[in-house]
Amino acid sequence: MFARTSDPIIAIATAPGRGAVGIVRVSGRDLAPLIDALCARQLKPREATYLPFRDAAGQPIDHGLAIHFPSPHSFTGEDVLELQAHGGPVVLQLLVARCLEAAEEIASAGSRPNLPNLPNLRVAEPGEFSQRAFLNGKIDLAQAEAIADLIDASTEAAARSAGRSLSGEFSKEIHTLRDALIHLRMLVEATLDFPEEDIDFLQKADAAGQLTALQRQLAQVQQRARQGALLREGIKVVIAGQPNAGKSSLLNALAGAELAIVSAVAGTTRDVVSQTIQIQGVPLHVADTAGLRDSSDEVEQIGVARAWSQIESADAVLFLHDLTRAALPDYAKADADILRTLGEKLPPGVPVLDVWNKRDAMPGGVASAAGPATEENSIAISAKTGDGIEALRQRLLAIAGWQALPEGVYLARARHVQALERVDRHVAIAVDVLAARMPALDLLAEELRLSQNALNEITGSFGADELLGEIFSRFCIGK
Repeated sequence: MFARTSDPIIAIATAPGRGAVGIVRVSGRDLAPLIDALCARQLKPREATYLPFRDAAGQPIDHGLAIHFPSPHSFTGEDVLELQAHGGPVVLQLLVARCLEAAEEIASAGSRPNLPNLPNLRVAEPGEFSQRAFLNGKIDLAQAEAIADLIDASTEAAARSAGRSLSGEFSKEIHTLRDALIHLRMLVEATLDFPEEDIDFLQKADAAGQLTALQRQLAQVQQRARQGALLREGIKVVIAGQPNAGKSSLLNALAGAELAIVSAVAGTTRDVVSQTIQIQGVPLHVADTAGLRDSSDEVEQIGVARAWSQIESADAVLFLHDLTRAALPDYAKADADILRTLGEKLPPGVPVLDVWNKRDAMPGGVASAAGPATEENSIAISAKTGDGIEALRQRLLAIAGWQALPEGVYLARARHVQALERVDRHVAIAVDVLAARMPALDLLAEELRLSQNALNEITGSFGADELLGEIFSRFCIGK
């Protein structure tokens, strides 16, 4: 992707399909000849002009708005031309074809006086407009990722958090941490470069205090980043249990819609039924699975195998029990066998919440159902009446690790969280080194350097072309 960054690029910037308005976007170093070819006139900077978009014969393809953003005052930092036409796919494709055709004509006539050359106009690759903005210093890497996250946001909270990241709030925090690290590195390097001086730069500047303050600030940024990553990614929750425990009813109750077939016939659910729900803006990807039991039915066996496959990749498991059968020896033994298998198949740290269903059917009502739900990892509900569902939602938020922060959350990615964890490890070692009676300043300088490198990965202040290409390739065309 980086080999052809000097080429002018073009793409349809609106979603495929029919719509009232569609946008074709062009970015390059000098678009004046292309503007003249399509619009037959020059455009005032950053001012929408209604006019016909003309083909090679001078006939209008469509009438719409043309806006010219001269460099560097544009999204990409280059000259940008936006053509806003009617949103039919044929019209937009005709505009793209005409732009490419006009560019070839201009390139072939480039030697003529007073006619600038426009070589190599090509269709943009995914994310290339945002990549140009990054490479031209209009946005940093975290802001570029926030563009894609804002487009893909599945909840209002995620969209607002992505907007905060796009406005630079997350990057500002990272830059503050980086500046503090640079200052500390300067103090350490000064001490290393002038060992003969009597002045102890580190002690005089209270380097230990600065490093401790940085560590506290880093912890706050990490907390917000973890919450932001949760808003973006959510968690995968799998409902598991024996047949007829009410798994499909629970999925419907959590989603607030009839998504799964509910029947008294054991083994009704044969395949995985998934739905993404949101609780306080946090996306939870909930999967209803086939009842776990031994069966001679080949189709049901496949369903059970798929259920275990879903369970093994879960972030949390809701182990559903039927209170009306909980006291039956065979049922209790089967539950115990499932629990033992869960312990064998689940990775360490994946929580299993015991959910006791059908408490509405218990002769003594809630009181008789309270016994199994007294443990910290248990809750009694009725998927039929909705009793206890809200408490279960709150328990799921707690399992996910969600904490509503008063100052707001910026959307973050797993790579951001991992980079901050590396910073935390290096800073912790630096604190221990500095606290030593005879600190090893070479080691201290190296840990601070590694901390800064990890921070630089977040905003893109480094030369990892492979990582940048991977990130931008996941964008949509025209963005």
